Amino acid sequence: MRRMCAMVLSLEFVVILLAVPVAVQIVGIAPATAGTVWGGLSLAALVLSMLQRFAWAHYAGWALQAAFLATGFVVPGLAVLGVLFLALWVTAVMLGRRTDAQDAAQARRAQQESPGEAGAAG
Repeated sequence: MRRMCAMVLSLEFVVILLAVPVAVQIVGIAPATAGTVWGGLSLAALVLSMLQRFAWAHYAGWALQAAFLATGFVVPGLAVLGVLFLALWVTAVMLGRRTDAQDAAQARRAQQESPGEAGAAG
């Protein structure tokens, strides 16, 4: 799950960073403000993509999705992207959990089939 979520956050990093010129040119937000808000969100997405091995980073990823979605109230075009990335995040979590469960079940089956080999290898 964490690998899939990290991939979504990596893609989101690029998209959020590209939101800075959109906010400046289309909505007329001051460049410093747009750089701070969306630059900060994009930096958070990049950092969180690298820290997905920690449980807290996964929950922070949910908070990032909410924050990006909230910026859609300021720049309406970003609302569509916020919804899209929220859907990608939910899909990554659901598919990732399913994949993790399948991997765990496969590991249990392999351990049950050859218990002597697992002890000798470790």
